[in-house]
Formats: sequence, structure tokens, C-alpha cells
Amino acid sequence: MLKIDSERLWSSLMDMAKIGGTAAGGVRRLALTEEDAAGRALFSRWCTEAGLTLSSDAVGNLFARRAGTDPAARPVATGSHLDTQPEGGRFDGVYGVLAALEAVRTMNDAGIQTQKPIEIVVWTNEEGARFTPAMLGSAAFTGAMPLERALAAEDASGCSVAAALQAIACVGERAVPGIVFDAYFEAHIEQGPILEKNGVPIGIVTGGQAICWLDVRVRGQAAHAGTTPMPFRRDALFGSAEMALALETISKEFAPQGLVTIGEVSIRNASRNTIAADLSFTVDLRHPDDARIEAMETLLRERFEAIAQQRGLTVDISRHWVSPATPFDTECVAAVARAVELLGYPHQRIISGAGHDAIHLARHCPSAMIFIPCVDGLSHNEAEDALPHDVTRGADVLLHALLARAGASLPV
Repeated sequence: MLKIDSERLWSSLMDMAKIGGTAAGGVRRLALTEEDAAGRALFSRWCTEAGLTLSSDAVGNLFARRAGTDPAARPVATGSHLDTQPEGGRFDGVYGVLAALEAVRTMNDAGIQTQKPIEIVVWTNEEGARFTPAMLGSAAFTGAMPLERALAAEDASGCSVAAALQAIACVGERAVPGIVFDAYFEAHIEQGPILEKNGVPIGIVTGGQAICWLDVRVRGQAAHAGTTPMPFRRDALFGSAEMALALETISKEFAPQGLVTIGEVSIRNASRNTIAADLSFTVDLRHPDDARIEAMETLLRERFEAIAQQRGLTVDISRHWVSPATPFDTECVAAVARAVELLGYPHQRIISGAGHDAIHLARHCPSAMIFIPCVDGLSHNEAEDALPHDVTRGADVLLHALLARAGASLPV
């Protein structure tokens, strides 16, 4: 049974983790920074050594192509991202890129040709940690976001994606939106505890849940902290705190699948002895069912408005980004399932709780994902970890799914 070189894959992961590595064992490799450029350069060198042809597009997505025997065939794509969170881990995204590279290296070692070309893709700014929204590169590639909007997105310092691309010389000539792939497969750590808790090494991902990002602004009245009696206050912070508790209650009403998060909070013109008058926070809603997440948003708006009215506040709620629930292609999911069964690895079907580039690709071409466990379910954390044998098995499954879809021809 053909399997990948586990030591080579692990070595590649650890070498990539040195770029932007932190003292706590994590990685800080924000999108389109010098660290990201260095990670792309290392990956590009490995691809060149593996005989792949490199190219990139106008939003900086990087492609490494292994030719097929049919030059007219659409490529089978695979990959993920190399950018990380500010205090990220060694496996989120990068595992999918390097598992794909290892699959191609294994094909080379075995002398295997495929009818269809295979392209490994490094998507730009998947994390959304530097530029928003997340999955920006794949959104532009698939036409979900106009190229002009993607290039105009700015980080906290006012640097645009266009300027950042120029600064690290990552602007390519391939068109955006891009070609339609024959299929797309992405391997990834689960970023949650389900597989580890169940003792299952492989998750066959059937789709992604819906995500709704909201921006909330609560306004009251600034006043002196020492001279304004409590009944006379219009405190935006206390009002927001009540809204946060209301949001937690909503999650319980949609349990166990409804998820809510407040990830960012800011007070304008904050001062220690001044009542907060202008506060903003973000809300992240998730649910596998589109109708249910819409119901969660409706309930949020009703309850936030009621709290604001009762406290003499105003509240503005706007949608920042919405990603509907996305089922993966049945044939691609079946290809992953057949690969798992061929290899004899324990597995279960699972829905992705996180957003991934594969979600955008699923609306563009047949797509599927492969999950492996991560230790303690941790991700977006410097302590993020994965076990070598799980890393290996996920790459084995990816290898055989790619071989089946691309039409492998074994050497004589």
C-alpha cells in the first residue's frame, strides 16, 4: 500500500515552523509580511526541487503545478494557507500545504503519473488576522469577492493588500477570478476536540457550517465617574455586558449546534474615570443550518434593541460578513471515504466548525476536506499541536484521494 514519507513530512512542518517561530513554540507569520514571504520562498524552493512549476495571481495566491499526461485536463487542486494568527500554531493551514507537497513527492518517488495535472495552492490571507475578511485570497479567486475590494482591504496601520503584495513582490500574472478546477481537496487539523475525544484519526468532512459576523456599536453618554449617580447613567459598557449575557442565553436556546463569540471589544475615548459612552464589539454566530443562524441573528437584534431602549442607549448592528452553510461535493467526499477505507483507518463524518478556503472552493468546483485531530482541540494558540501518526494518516488519505481523482497511472 502506497504511503507518504512520514519523517519527511514532519521535518518539513518543523522547518516551516521556524519561520516566524515564537518563544512559546508557536508561529507568528501574518499574511503578506516578511515572514509570510519567507515561508512562501521556502515552500517554493521545495516545489522547484520536486519538479513543480510555480505561478501566482493578482491577489498573491501561489500555485505549484505537477503536469499530467493530458495537458488539456483541468487540474485537481489541493492546499491551504501559510499565514497564521498573531499567536498561532505550527499546523493550522500549513499542514494542508505540506501534506499536499508530500503527496506529490510520494508520487514522484513511486514514478506515478496522473492524467490530470495537480496544483498545490497557497491561499492568501486565510486567517483574516491582518486583513479582513478571512479567506480573502480564495474569495477573490472564486469570484466571491471582487478583486478591487480584496486589494483595497487594509490592516490596522492602513496598509492595503495591494501595497503589501508589492512590498514582498507577490503579485502574479494569473487572472482573478481563476480557472475552475476539476476538484479541490484540503487537509487540515480539526481545530476542535471531537476527533480526539472520540479516538478517531480521520474526519471525513461533509461540509461547513454557516457563519455570520456582526459589528455592534453601543452609544450612551459620557459623564464623570465620581459625580454621576448610578440611576442617571447611560453606560454603554454595562449595556454591552447585558447584551453579552443575552447572547450567551441565545446560544443555549440553539444548543448544541449554535455557537456565539464576542472576539473584539473597544471603547472610544476611554478614560479610567469617565463613564463609557461609545463601545463597539464583534459578534461571531455559527450554526450548520442557514435558517437557524438567521433566527439567531433575528433574536440577537430584538434583544439588543430591548436592552438599549431600557437603558437609554442606542445600538447599531451591521453585518460584516456572512458565509452560508456549504455542503461538500458528494463524489469528492466519497473519494475521501474510499481512500480511508482502502487504508483501513478509523474515521467518522464531521461538519467543519471553522471557515476554510475549501468553503469558497466548494461553490466554485467539486470540493472536500480531510480532518485530523489536534491535541486538546487547541488551535489559534501557540500550544497548538498534532501527533506525528495523525499527521501521517491524514496525508496518506489525501494522497489516495488525489490519485483517484487525477487518474493515476502506475509505472510498468
